[in-house]
Amino acid sequence: MQECKAKVTIMTKFNAASLKYDEKGLIPAIAQQDGTGEVLMMAWMNREAVDETLRSGHVTYWSRSRQAFWKKGLTSGHVQKLVSLRVDCDRDCLLVTVDQTGPACHTNRHNCFYTEVRDGAEVEILSPEG
Repeated sequence: MQECKAKVTIMTKFNAASLKYDEKGLIPAIAQQDGTGEVLMMAWMNREAVDETLRSGHVTYWSRSRQAFWKKGLTSGHVQKLVSLRVDCDRDCLLVTVDQTGPACHTNRHNCFYTEVRDGAEVEILSPEG
């Protein structure tokens, strides 16, 4: 991963309300492992989850199935500590750089992208841990 060496310019004070959420009030958040750049998972955040993540340093998502906040790792111990939060150019997607403890996927795999399409077939490329 190439880091930008340009001078850092503070644009404005960040306000989560300035992001572009979908009709359900959600924004996609891609979790990436700090240091390696590995993509771990994609989940959803609403404005309150963004604010809580920035306030606490513990990555918090919005669970669409449970209709509740989801502090990653609260029950499993597979926590995501916030390293940085980036906003894409259209302000409609987030890149959350994290320090992941344990598997990121609920299937007990290191990441959620454990299948790959090869020659027209979907194959498993990553087994569950432990």
